[in-house]
Amino acid sequence: MHLSRWQRVFLSVCSGILLSGGWAGSYWQLMVFFAFVPLLIIEHFFCTYKNEYKAYYFFRLSFLSFLIWNALSVWWIYYATIIGAILAIVLNALFMTLVMYLYHIFKRRNSLFLSCVFFIVVWLSFEYIHLNWELSWPWLTLGNAFSENTWLIQWYEYTGVLGGSLWILVINLLIFLMIIKWYENNWTPRSLIYTFIVVLIFPTGFSLWRYFTYKECGNKAKVLVIQPNIDPYNDKFTGMSVEQQIERMKYLIKKGYDQEVEYVVCPETALPQGIWEEDLKIHPHVKEFIEMSKQLNVKFVIGASTFKYYKTKETSTARKLEGGYYDAFNTVLFIDKDNIQIYHKSLLVLGVEKMPFSEFLGFLEPLALDLGGTSGSLGVQDTPTVFVNKTKIAPAICYESIYGEYLSKFIKKGAQWLCVVTNDGWWGDTPGYKQHLSYSRLRAIEFRKYIARSANTGISAIINQKGDIINRTLWWKPMYVKNYILFNNTETFYSVAGDYLGRISLFILSVLTTYAISQSFQRYLEKRKLT
Repeated sequence: MHLSRWQRVFLSVCSGILLSGGWAGSYWQLMVFFAFVPLLIIEHFFCTYKNEYKAYYFFRLSFLSFLIWNALSVWWIYYATIIGAILAIVLNALFMTLVMYLYHIFKRRNSLFLSCVFFIVVWLSFEYIHLNWELSWPWLTLGNAFSENTWLIQWYEYTGVLGGSLWILVINLLIFLMIIKWYENNWTPRSLIYTFIVVLIFPTGFSLWRYFTYKECGNKAKVLVIQPNIDPYNDKFTGMSVEQQIERMKYLIKKGYDQEVEYVVCPETALPQGIWEEDLKIHPHVKEFIEMSKQLNVKFVIGASTFKYYKTKETSTARKLEGGYYDAFNTVLFIDKDNIQIYHKSLLVLGVEKMPFSEFLGFLEPLALDLGGTSGSLGVQDTPTVFVNKTKIAPAICYESIYGEYLSKFIKKGAQWLCVVTNDGWWGDTPGYKQHLSYSRLRAIEFRKYIARSANTGISAIINQKGDIINRTLWWKPMYVKNYILFNNTETFYSVAGDYLGRISLFILSVLTTYAISQSFQRYLEKRKLT
């Protein structure tokens, strides 16, 4: 297969656009099933003519594809920070390009079959690493691409999102192989066609069967979700007093309250003024919710900014204070009359709440983006906290809701339903908040748990165990939603095993890499003998 320069560029652009479809919503998400095919065809061309073209030719075209994908999918970050948007788009595109480059280097020296296996495991290994290292940014994990077509991926309760990534990669490879075989031989082996049909139809059929036959389980509790809609740029931390913000929330609570409501969920940093944790029960803003909890006989799950004092520097994030040190936290409080439980956000947003590789880059701390409240590296807690009362609740703050394996730790500790509290107002009316909402639907399927999601500016929602949104608010309007949720003790296979597909891929990748290195060394020795 020969491709001209402009044909290669065209195919590269096509891959980038098709990949971005996974984050365009609706049925556009299905474009990911063949989005890698143009890029794989380009790679096959460079492998075929490897004596004429160096590997970096493919590197450049891969980078173009991934730059387009990232830019079209997460351009909205620039509403919060232009520098952050550029870094997120360029660095993530570079990481993805390195993955494809490794595949190309491997394929130049090994069989097509082994290369296909390598392609799958190197990409899954990359996604797994990207979920767990200091520069974690798993927003574009391939398996997230079905977040609005949950009827397709009910089997995520067994695999998590990496199962979706595996499915996408295998289907792309099969389409690529069918095209190449047809072009080179003027026919496509039936075995490839049958394999493609099975790989496409079986997971879809199983998912549809699971979706229509799944019976929700658990006991009932009524939840009221509050969306105060306080502008994070102009009101939350500067223009509107905390008292005014509380009054708006109280108004919505009283408007939505009925005697069956047991839980009220308020968004991230609903209490934006830093509160010393030693003084929680006597702080006037917290006391207002304690009194409401007593009067209405409800429990509150509410976001807050809190501080904790230390006599000595007990953590790496502790800041100097006259007479000691303190940590600043992005916090969720559980308030049940006089009983207050605390959870500190532990997966932090890069460049806003956390400086990566702080032991080396700590001097850049003053450059952390200030989105209101406390900027710079925040404190975290070592193990998740499950709020325990009549039910057991897993609290997740904003960014944490896209990490399935992390949230599975709450399920292992007995969590029966999830509360997601977030702001989502930093990006304006862009795809950002829509994508963030849809990721919670994936968590509902992975754990078969109800999710109550409170977003300051929207969209707030209640999501059932099949990932369906059963109640939702409008964007940028003060609103509330309420409904019954079911809480249960179900532990899905995924909640127990976590991202096992990533770990398996890392193992296979290490075996294939060792094999490739040994083969290269053997070829080198043979050349030495000949000379």
